[in-house]
Formats: sequence, C-alpha cells, structure tokens
Amino acid sequence: MSVDSVKQPPSGPRAALKRQAIVRAARELFLREGFGVGMDAIAAEAGVSKVTVYNHFGSKEALFTAVITSALDEPLGHASSAALEGLPEAEDLRAALIDAARTWVHAVRTNRDVTALRNLVAAEQHRFPELGRAWHGQGAEGHHPAVAGALRALADQGRLVIPDLEAAIIQLYSLLVFPHMVFSTYGTHIEDSLTDRLIVSGVDMFLGHYGPGRDR
Repeated sequence: MSVDSVKQPPSGPRAALKRQAIVRAARELFLREGFGVGMDAIAAEAGVSKVTVYNHFGSKEALFTAVITSALDEPLGHASSAALEGLPEAEDLRAALIDAARTWVHAVRTNRDVTALRNLVAAEQHRFPELGRAWHGQGAEGHHPAVAGALRALADQGRLVIPDLEAAIIQLYSLLVFPHMVFSTYGTHIEDSLTDRLIVSGVDMFLGHYGPGRDR
C-alpha cells in the first residue's frame, strides 16, 4: 500500500476542535464506564457522528491511545514545561531543577485522571490487551519532549554526562514522579514535607550520578 493511499485524519482548525471534543468525551466515558463503552456513546457525548470519530482515530484502541497521551501530557503543562525548558539557561542547575521538579510533582499529585486511567488499564488489560499496548507504547523520550529536550541540551553543554538518554529520563521519573503515582494507586497520600525531601534528595541523586567528572 502506498503512502498516498493511506487515509489521513481530517486537518484544519475545525477538525482540531472536533478531535479535542472526541478525546474529552472518550476520556470521561472511559473513566466512568470502562473501555467497553461503545463508539456510538462516545460520538454522542462529543456531539459528532460515529463516522467522524473513525475518520479521526480509525479504532477505539487508537482513540484510547490519544486519551492516554492527553492525560499524561497534563502534568507537564505550560508551567512544568517552561520550568524544564529553562534549565539549560539556569546558572544554578541544582536550584533550578529542584524548582522545576516541585512544579512538576505538584501537577502529578493533583491530576487524578492519570491515576484513574492507569487503574483502568490494570483492571481491564486481561480482557483488552490492546489497552496495555496503548499505555506502554508511550515511550519515555517521545512522550515528554520537554524532559528529553532539557536533558539533551544539558548534556550538549557538558553540564551533564548522559550516555543513555532513555534510561536517564526513566530514572528522573523514578526519583521524582513515580513514588506519588505508586502510592496514590493504593490510596496513600505522601505528606508535603516528605514530598519535598524526596524532591531534593532525588535531584541530588540524579545530579550526583550524571554530573560531569564522575567515573562511569
């Protein structure tokens, strides 16, 4: 099949608005009713036809992937992304990274939909294995370009030494974000004082490992 014969999703401002409406409706229904919700219901909730939904996404699995991408991007919204993108210009990298991490972690802690969607995947992936594939298909580097871009720029400047960018991104998530995502799954809240200690010590561990001059 040639590239020209592959049907492309609708484009343009009106199409973008419809796409946003479909993703928003699908997210609400997936969270409320599970992955078994029909495409007819999603189309009705979005105020579009089912044909429009399929024109934009092609399948429910592709739509769920879009929902996941949208939800996971939210903690790295404007404020978090701006803080991360400013790291290469920071004179005091440790202080700037701690400030950026505080903004990022706060967004993660207050975004309940990410946890709910992750729980949906865990609960239903035995019946719908495509859910797990959609969730795990969001690669660390490709999914959050703000994190990857900041670390790559710092490595290019020689302020960090990062031989494996993908591993470094996952390690940064593990130190800063994952504790809150894991604990929230079990309904456990990490207190603010411990959150800040985790952020500061996590940044120190990360910089201690990837800082220049360390033997690897």
